[in-house]
Amino acid sequence: MEQLIPVINRLQDVFAVVESSTPLDLPQIVVVGSQSSGKSSVLESIVGRDFLPRGAGIVTRRPLVLQLFNKPATGSGPKEWGEFLHKPGEKFTDFNLIRQEIENETARITGNNKGISPQPINLRIFSPSVLNLTLVDLPGLTKVPVGDQPKNISQQILDMVLQFITKPNAVILAVSPANVDLANSDALKLAREVDPEGLRTIGVLTKLDLMDKGTDCLDVMQQRVYSLRLGFVGVVNRSQQDINIKKTVALAREQENEFFQNHPLYKQIAGQCGIQYLTKTLNRILMHHIRDCLPDLRMKVNSHLGAARTELAALGDPRLTKSKGALLLHIINAFVHQYTATIDGQLNGDQATEELYGGARINYIFNDIFGNYIDGIDAIGGLTEEIIQITMTNATGTRASLFIPEESFCQLAQRQVKILEEPALRCVDLVYDELQRIVNCIEINELRRFDNLRESITKVVNDLLRRCKTPCRSMIISLTN
Repeated sequence: MEQLIPVINRLQDVFAVVESSTPLDLPQIVVVGSQSSGKSSVLESIVGRDFLPRGAGIVTRRPLVLQLFNKPATGSGPKEWGEFLHKPGEKFTDFNLIRQEIENETARITGNNKGISPQPINLRIFSPSVLNLTLVDLPGLTKVPVGDQPKNISQQILDMVLQFITKPNAVILAVSPANVDLANSDALKLAREVDPEGLRTIGVLTKLDLMDKGTDCLDVMQQRVYSLRLGFVGVVNRSQQDINIKKTVALAREQENEFFQNHPLYKQIAGQCGIQYLTKTLNRILMHHIRDCLPDLRMKVNSHLGAARTELAALGDPRLTKSKGALLLHIINAFVHQYTATIDGQLNGDQATEELYGGARINYIFNDIFGNYIDGIDAIGGLTEEIIQITMTNATGTRASLFIPEESFCQLAQRQVKILEEPALRCVDLVYDELQRIVNCIEINELRRFDNLRESITKVVNDLLRRCKTPCRSMIISLTN
């Protein structure tokens, strides 16, 4: 089960590289929340390190596909590091550099004017302190453009978020601040639109420690107010002051545990609160979700694989493309081989079962069409005794003949052979048509790339057949005259 998530991560990387127009709907957890709801703090707490850009306004301006790999520490090499898909092979052991690279890569696509882009950044983090997870961090939902942001920035972000969470295999991690009325939660409202029954939404309540005195979220976390099948998890993140004074994530986790253990209301559900519980829950949810989606994913992967192999076969042997002469000779030889094989009866596909084709059709023309015509001919049709007598007499001339003259037999036989001329010429036309049909029906993968070459080969072969047809007809006519 633990290997399911890394397998999905590898598939995610593959589709990110090939930029498939019809990517698979891969199981993943999509993080949704309004600006300043605590999304970044939740993600950093899950990872256990500071690595996300921070600041005023929209900081996350491109989707961040965050893949976490549990990597036990070894004696040699770094204990934990990050890798970007757009910088393969380069390890970032300094998480401040990871933050800087996210900012640089964001600016490279979106510029510095606070614009957004749906093109994701793929980041993999290897650490012994994380669980295998795949999280997609999206820009925070906003309502009012600030500074030089586009006027429709809120709609752009909404469209981007919907693009991710409307996919049936996406688990929605809806982050909402607890110190704001849950009825005003943008994340839950959006999740309800695409997941009305709450089957694939898990709620996260942040800022529990900042709620007004006398208020709490116990009823919400126990699902007495708002029902989600995956439930609610309460967390306590670091405040901005904590971040400014460089409070570590580890220390923040300890203080979070103390908060829930000592709170008069939350202590009864302390085992179901906090970042550690959230991380384990997300790991379990994602593994079970992948397991449920696996049969359908396997079928779709096999379908994509078959289509890719067909397309690859159509591109031809890459070893031949280095030499145009070798490639041309290879294509011509393949064409000749298939043409000959078709005449010899080596057929593939529907043509082998649906109709007479190739050599079988030519054999049918000679033995059935032409043969039936021969069988229906009367050998002495049109010859009367008077005609035979006159022909024999004319052949003897002034001499008397004891035996039938050979010349008279030749004249009478030649007259009857003339009857075969028309069906024989018709037979030539039918065979010629079938040979042309074979040329037009030959399918060679390499020729799919070269339409002009296919037209040239077809023209040359048809011209050759046409030139051979004329002497063949002439020979038949000379034999019947």
